[in-house]
Amino acid sequence: MFVSNGINFTGNIRERARIGGFAISRTSQLALRLCVLLAMIAILLGATKGRAQSTQDEYRVKAAFLFHFAQLVSWPSNVPGDASNSFVLCTVGEDPFQGDLESTMAQKKIGSRMIHIRHVRSEQIRECTMLFVGQDEGGHLKDVLASLGNAPILTVGETDDFLDAGGMIQFLMEGNKIRFSINRRAAEQAHLTISSQLLLLAQTVIEPSEAGKK
Repeated sequence: MFVSNGINFTGNIRERARIGGFAISRTSQLALRLCVLLAMIAILLGATKGRAQSTQDEYRVKAAFLFHFAQLVSWPSNVPGDASNSFVLCTVGEDPFQGDLESTMAQKKIGSRMIHIRHVRSEQIRECTMLFVGQDEGGHLKDVLASLGNAPILTVGETDDFLDAGGMIQFLMEGNKIRFSINRRAAEQAHLTISSQLLLLAQTVIEPSEAGKK
């Protein structure tokens, strides 16, 4: 369960639910929950009104986003972690979450795969299922992403050039709100499928047909 400033964000959902008499699929319900999370951002970060925005609050929210991103992306078979039925969520370089990834992901699963958090060096990133690249790795960003090739690893970052460098999901700050954009082309090159619901929630989407365009 994600808890911040007295607001609970439960991670337990039923396979199907009914709203207004209509059945909602698991994927649609996950997207609905992420949409609710988007609506909560101003409340979560706005609690610091009258003082500087807390970095800890920002990364607590980003940790919740990472969990929902993983739920709305499909991986091919034989991805890193399959042998141990694990979903390996990594950070490379300095860990800006300060323990919030561990607390947010505790005992959670992606499908049947238990989430494990690892803080790795650049030579270990191909062992990950999902990789977060923080601000401090900005100077090495192109090298980090290039070393992955087309490995089926979901990459998420927060530097301004993340999508241009070949990353897949980039966090954006819009006032006191956290948004995200998606490079669908990079995801498909890595054989990852991003749900249409997640794409609809993105600020912008780089489509596969946009290859070579600026």
